[in-house]
Amino acid sequence: MGKDLIIQASARADGDTFRVVEHLAAKSRATTIDLLDFKIYPFRYDQDYPEDDQFLGVFRYYILGADEITLATPIYWYTMSGLLKNFLDRFSDLLITHKELGRQLRGKELVVVSVGQDKKVPPSFYDPFFRTAEYLGMDFFHNYHAYLEDEMVVIEKQLPF
Repeated sequence: MGKDLIIQASARADGDTFRVVEHLAAKSRATTIDLLDFKIYPFRYDQDYPEDDQFLGVFRYYILGADEITLATPIYWYTMSGLLKNFLDRFSDLLITHKELGRQLRGKELVVVSVGQDKKVPPSFYDPFFRTAEYLGMDFFHNYHAYLEDEMVVIEKQLPF
């Protein structure tokens, strides 16, 4: 596995977000995963998950081995996909019962790529990512917005916070 990881978090496995992830992966040596391929249950305060829950396995195998983690998500109703929200909510597990794993996020770089038909991103879109990275000790490295124009992927760097 490479040191860079791209996580696709769209409800459509072959939509625009997939095309953007393919484009990014072709320009790098990043490992790519699609959250649709894994069974990750919603966060539970009691930490009692079904045996087929794969969150910790995904975290240990993919995320711990990466230095830079790119989250690619479509913009749904002015925010990240529900799939990605569920995934990030599970990071709370790392602060409750798996603190030793959570501490290993410190110093990793977080990159966010939003994908949408509009060329503009809602002003507050990146805030949850920035705050999550800050809370976990990660570096919020870059944020980009991607869209398709005449079937070509266009990726634009967004202004920093």
